[in-house]
Amino acid sequence: MEKRELYEVKNNQVVRKRRFCPKCGPGVFMADHGDRYSCGKCGYTEFKKK
Repeated sequence: MEKRELYEVKNNQVVRKRRFCPKCGPGVFMADHGDRYSCGKCGYTEFKKK
């Protein structure tokens, strides 16, 4: 996935499509694996609620 695919422009504002990692901070996106979000840098994982 390329960086440009993580953002989109709506109403002349940049909107992030993915979440940032709460441990690593802004700039490190979390991957969406269907049932969970995970950070590739530090390994932090959040499971989605059903």
